[in-house]
Amino acid sequence: MENKIKVLVIRFSSIGDIVLTTPVLRALQTQLDGEVEIHYLTKLSMKGILENNPRISKIHCIEKATGEVLPELLDEEFDYIIDLHRNVRSAVVKRKLKMLDFTLEKRNWEKWLLVNFGINKLDPKEHIVTRYLDTLRPFGVVPDELGLEYHLPENLQSKAPPIDNYTAFVLGATHEGKRLSEEQWSDLVKGIEGNMVLLGGPKEAELGERLSALNPLAVNQAGKCSLDESAHFIQHADLVVTGDTGLMHIAAAFNKIIVSVWGCTSPALQMAPYQPHELNRIIEPLNHPKRPCSKLGDRCKYGKGDQRCITSISSEAILEAIQKIKKKAFSAQ
Repeated sequence: MENKIKVLVIRFSSIGDIVLTTPVLRALQTQLDGEVEIHYLTKLSMKGILENNPRISKIHCIEKATGEVLPELLDEEFDYIIDLHRNVRSAVVKRKLKMLDFTLEKRNWEKWLLVNFGINKLDPKEHIVTRYLDTLRPFGVVPDELGLEYHLPENLQSKAPPIDNYTAFVLGATHEGKRLSEEQWSDLVKGIEGNMVLLGGPKEAELGERLSALNPLAVNQAGKCSLDESAHFIQHADLVVTGDTGLMHIAAAFNKIIVSVWGCTSPALQMAPYQPHELNRIIEPLNHPKRPCSKLGDRCKYGKGDQRCITSISSEAILEAIQKIKKKAFSAQ
């Protein structure tokens, strides 16, 4: 009789981090012997990122505390726990369930040295996905080089966006240190050729309206789309221009060409687009040696508002990168 393995994967947030765990789910399903039943523990606000993933049998969600789900987790009788968050909450779950667990090495000491003293002990060739997959080494799992996954609901999979041949601009980010200024976005919207789709959440809705008024080829979808609908626009874009955001990682899951613009965070923190397209460009501030300013982008060593390190990047540099990519990628079409 074929063995059945029941696994609980833990990652509470955020959008990008959860998308970055998808190679682990695929490896569990395809590289372990026998049938693998995967459960996922996350925050309720993150459930939508995972609910269309066919590799997951059940999603367990918390709003505030792990006590909300501990009874149901105990009833599941898991064989293993894969802890890809490694915080107090995940430690509580592991202590209560008393199952064999495999836990992420977070490299917090190395990140602290980099952010606070500019001392980089992190391996430049290592990515957070590599460390996620390292938790499965005892099972003999190896990276399959198939990248990230993002699964859309069926009603979007077969539906094309109402606009063709466009560049997607991701206006928002969780923290200010990852967001371009309105002036920078205005320069891009006015300077780029061709169709554009502006993406973001409700907080970016008014910005999207102001930007779309600058160019008749700019279509504002900020504040009008769910995450899946935004991902659908990303999937069909020719090019994606974004900060260090969850949609950047979703774009990588669709193997899109990405111009990523970095401010208070840095690719040195091992969170750059995974398995990037060969035409990808990473743009960082010049003459800002104290970066990264913080792990999350919530603090900037160079000031606030228009003094943030990301705002020191010239719009011309971003436009030049876009134009070079378009010339190389689409001139033969």
